[in-house]
Amino acid sequence: MGGGRKRGRTQRRHFKQSRENVWKHETKQSRSDDPSAEGESNPTWQPFATQNPGFEEYYKEQGIVPEDEWEEFICVLRKPLPAAFRINLSGQFCKDIMLQLENDFIQSLKAEVNDVCEMEAIRPLPWYPGKLAWHMNFSRMQLRKNQTLERFHEFLKQENEVGNITRQEAVSMVPPLFLDVHPDHHVLDMCAAPGSKTFQLLEMIHQSIKPGLLPNGLVVIANDVDVQRCNLLIHQTKRMCTANLVVTNHEAQHFPTCSFMKDHDELFKGEEELSKSNLQFDRVLCDVPCSGDGTLRKAPDIWRKWNAGMGSGLHRLQVEIAMRGIALLKVGGKMVYSTCSMNPVENEAVVAEVLRRSRGSVKLLNVSNELAELVRRPGLKTWKIKDKGLWLASYKDVPKYRRNVVLPSMFPSGQSYGETVISGDLQKKTEIVGSNPGEEKGERMSHPENVGTQCQTMCENLEKIAAPTDTYQAESKPEEVSSKIVSSEKLDGDSEEISGFPLENCMRILPHDQNTGAFFIAVFQKLSPLQVFPINLVRQSTESRHHPSAKISENLDDEPKQEINLSNVQDEHNNAAALAGSTVDIAVKQSTDISVNDAVCTTDEGFVEAGVSNNKEIAPVEIKEVKGKLQTQGKWRGIDPVVFFKNQTIINSIRSFYGISESFPLEGHLVTRNSDSNHVKRIYYISKSVHNILQLNIQIGERLKITSVGLKIFERQKLNDASSPCSFRLSSEGLPLLLPYISKQILCASLADFQHLLQYRTIKFADFVDAGFGDKVSSLISGCCVIILKEGDRTTDDIVVDASTIAIICWKGKTNLSILLSPADGQELLERLAVRFGSRPSTLSEQHEVADIEIDEVENLSTGSMKDYDAVDEDIAS
Repeated sequence: MGGGRKRGRTQRRHFKQSRENVWKHETKQSRSDDPSAEGESNPTWQPFATQNPGFEEYYKEQGIVPEDEWEEFICVLRKPLPAAFRINLSGQFCKDIMLQLENDFIQSLKAEVNDVCEMEAIRPLPWYPGKLAWHMNFSRMQLRKNQTLERFHEFLKQENEVGNITRQEAVSMVPPLFLDVHPDHHVLDMCAAPGSKTFQLLEMIHQSIKPGLLPNGLVVIANDVDVQRCNLLIHQTKRMCTANLVVTNHEAQHFPTCSFMKDHDELFKGEEELSKSNLQFDRVLCDVPCSGDGTLRKAPDIWRKWNAGMGSGLHRLQVEIAMRGIALLKVGGKMVYSTCSMNPVENEAVVAEVLRRSRGSVKLLNVSNELAELVRRPGLKTWKIKDKGLWLASYKDVPKYRRNVVLPSMFPSGQSYGETVISGDLQKKTEIVGSNPGEEKGERMSHPENVGTQCQTMCENLEKIAAPTDTYQAESKPEEVSSKIVSSEKLDGDSEEISGFPLENCMRILPHDQNTGAFFIAVFQKLSPLQVFPINLVRQSTESRHHPSAKISENLDDEPKQEINLSNVQDEHNNAAALAGSTVDIAVKQSTDISVNDAVCTTDEGFVEAGVSNNKEIAPVEIKEVKGKLQTQGKWRGIDPVVFFKNQTIINSIRSFYGISESFPLEGHLVTRNSDSNHVKRIYYISKSVHNILQLNIQIGERLKITSVGLKIFERQKLNDASSPCSFRLSSEGLPLLLPYISKQILCASLADFQHLLQYRTIKFADFVDAGFGDKVSSLISGCCVIILKEGDRTTDDIVVDASTIAIICWKGKTNLSILLSPADGQELLERLAVRFGSRPSTLSEQHEVADIEIDEVENLSTGSMKDYDAVDEDIAS
């Protein structure tokens, strides 16, 4: 019984030698840049196919471009995508980088233009404000392979790594521009990874903010469902060095509502105080997952994978995410919905469904006057669905066995054709507006003690409800019905469906217009709170009517102070025809928008909103009433808790050691990820707005799964000398914020000494060019210190901090001074100084050689003058 006799050592050696290592690649020197040569050496290698008959047939039928432009469109789509990048406006060297591009690289790269359509190698994008975004006439592959572009490629990599620029596709920069973000806005990025748009939003919030100050707003929640993508998001946004960011890990369509109100009086509080107990957003960026066929130029492997069903499979999720974003948006706020897809099922169909469900609460804005130099096309008003090789013009053409996959909302009219046209549209409008159709867990009731009675009455009267037409007209004006729904006569004919919504206000960016990728953008504005309709009770009663064995899972007769246990109902639209003829006309008053995954209980003591968590993320926790407050939930699995740092002894030692001014608030703004304050390794600084979010999150039982928060400002340093007054050193990320408030452990160095520190990283006190500076360093207390670059006519005793101040963190030892800066950051800063001041840093040996030469010249000069005097004396004597 076993695997048989083991091989001997000789046999094993021969066995290994006889096997070919399929994972071993050739060295870089043996590789050829010529694809044909690579194909000869590897007969199995084939270049990516840039043709797909199904793709061409589908988009020709949809009419996304005029027939006379089709050849140009498909030709550009098969070419590699030119690279692009954006300069960080809030970066310290923003102007230096712009000057270097204009005065250096534009001239040096002129000879590298290889596209007849392009006149310049690199150029600023004409539609991006302030010449901050640049287009390159090179693909990413060309940048890596072309030896003549090596210097420019290294420049891009280095500046991107330190955060001075962000390498990003040109059309990907467009959606944040239409959000019109201000420094005091609360912004939600629902599907944020990999983080380039989040970084762009952070730039907008931090623009025109002086050193040492923080904006009042925040990009709270750069959210993503994938933990690994969240890590990429954190890495990207870390370069921004901001205290106004919270990164969360939730499914966007199930993003939790954060509301906490103790009593009804809070409804009448001012906006600022109300925002502390109810998290809503001024701006929402909804860049949803999509089929991505707009990125064919960047990802040519999509040509092979593409099929018409890719967009249809994502439509339901995209609608859910968009409606969740609308629910989290403040009245008057804006939301941008965007995809990198050209498929109308993922674009116009989703926009039309959002407008349909919102029932006048949301408006699709016309932004054609903004970014005038950006070439864009209007959205489509009509389209078709292709399913299993069959073209479908309306939902009535969908075979019954496919109606759980092809939804009514995918078509221009959105009608299900269950009874009449209006009732079909009404069926869509009776769903919970602002809901998560995949997670219909609960709804608002007027009073919990009447919940059971309401449910029983609702189920008994389902078949006695007034005609759908009357119900619809009671909630919407008759003229609005005719303007938003295609008439029955048009739908019964052979003509295509045409949407009644103003979808021409959407924007389509096509590749051949400005040599970019493809993108879709729609801008919404919220006009009034969304209405909530308990559609899942209707569905359950309908199911019980058609399937007697089905039962309603909610226990609505529980005590009002306990959490209502709701089941997670997946919206499959299976009962569309059954629900078309029956509706529930229930008006529910609310002060703010409500998430569908929340159950609301109202008691005599106050108004409590209990969140129902997603079972995939965290197990449900019973909420008990303890002195009017909610108990804190347990930790999220694998995520360290966010804890306010309140160790006053450590805070005082830090403030005293670095001489931090009392005007810079530390108390209440420091957080850690370790509840043991004596073993904290890192301390993070948060803005006032983030502080309010964290306080609210604690009050509601930590519904937000926070993976990253705040700006790292202090780090624990292991000290050999236990008598040191401070065990925490400054962090490079937090230095720009803290620098204007530091009065101790700070010195000003000359350009030569500053460059030598960056170049050698450790210098002995006696080796500084300025001997006086070396003496000052030696007199500092051992530990962390800050060195500022002296500029202009200032003396080393003058320490003035402004937006142009360049500073680094160092460590003062017994005999030397060392910088606490990564090698990449140090090298980049060294080159920035060389560009700004036009001087290459000399080595220490060169400095000593110069000093020796100067001494020799002085000695020679004195000796020569004495000889001259002696010769004169001899002449006189003779």
